[in-house]
Amino acid sequence: MNIHEYQGKEVLQSFGVKVPNGYVAYTVDEAVEAAEKLGTSVTVVKAQIHAGGRGKAGGVKVAKNLEEVRTYAEEILGKTLVTHQTGPEGKEVKRLLIEEGCDIKKEYYIGVVLDRATSRVVMMGSEEGGTEIEEVAAATPEKIFKEVIDPVVGLMPYQARRLAFNMNIPDELLGKAVKFMTGLYQAFVEKDCSIAEINPLVTTGDGEVLALDAKLNFDDNALYRQKDVLEYRDLDEEDEKEIEASKYDLSYVALDGNIGCMVNGAGLAMSTMDIIKHYGGEPANFLDVGGGATAEKVTEAFKIILSDKNVKGIFVNIFGGIMKCDVIAEGVVEATKQVGLNLPLVVRLEGTNVDLGKKILNESGLNIIPADSMADGAEKIVTLVKEA
Repeated sequence: MNIHEYQGKEVLQSFGVKVPNGYVAYTVDEAVEAAEKLGTSVTVVKAQIHAGGRGKAGGVKVAKNLEEVRTYAEEILGKTLVTHQTGPEGKEVKRLLIEEGCDIKKEYYIGVVLDRATSRVVMMGSEEGGTEIEEVAAATPEKIFKEVIDPVVGLMPYQARRLAFNMNIPDELLGKAVKFMTGLYQAFVEKDCSIAEINPLVTTGDGEVLALDAKLNFDDNALYRQKDVLEYRDLDEEDEKEIEASKYDLSYVALDGNIGCMVNGAGLAMSTMDIIKHYGGEPANFLDVGGGATAEKVTEAFKIILSDKNVKGIFVNIFGGIMKCDVIAEGVVEATKQVGLNLPLVVRLEGTNVDLGKKILNESGLNIIPADSMADGAEKIVTLVKEA
């Protein structure tokens, strides 16, 4: 789950991480009021969407007076920002962060992620802040420094100091940098983050170490114990189909293709998308119904796939282990009857109760095309969609 920058800063503040003062605003008048409360000579007006690259897209403006705050707020609110993370459709700005300006001396990068190679949390830092860290990693990887953290003892002070030294943070600010890194790590662990990224981390003229930006993502599987984080969820920033899928505990991600996929198991779902691409098709979604799906759950999954107007055909690919093929078949039949399906539908079933599942499909009287294998099914649906 993603949250907005201002929300991320609220979380970080609760762990002792320094951030600039600021207020969220939903209207132009609220933006001006927020700037008046801050009372600073320079005010930053920042679009709040779940995407990076806002500055390059015109979503971050520096105002010298209240009139400029009003002008920029009017300009940004309601605007559709298109960045490298939003896709070509962009995202509409519905809220702003009005923040005090900072006397920035130097920009840095600091981030905390889970490293799958070591199965440890890693803190990364670089003196190349304010730019895309991917570009730094590609062009000058020697400028990125890492500290692998032992989960038993957590981030040790000597690790934070070593990282600060390597990032060339001024000696007189090392203490504050260590405190900043410690708070950032605690926030990452205690709030079940999947990423905590500060870009840029800045040092200021008055000797502070601040998070000028904040990107926090959270592990969906841990949200049951992070009720306060769940309250930050902004449904306006999420795909409607993904929201609906989450109500039924379905793993769904919308894609740009025209072949709807319903699969059980994340690995099989990925393989299904790959093989559709192999035969020249484009998957419209990733949808994992899981191992314990009911007929009702399968029906809802079908409805979600069909709510995508780009879908021209559906491929159901089930390998029944915990999931029984007859349950999938019942759900497919029920969903097809409910929605009045008139698109090509290819179903491949294998595993537990496969004969019963195929019998249910064959006796349904519906136009369901059986497949003998995953490859056979993918080839059939791609051909049918192209012919449609």
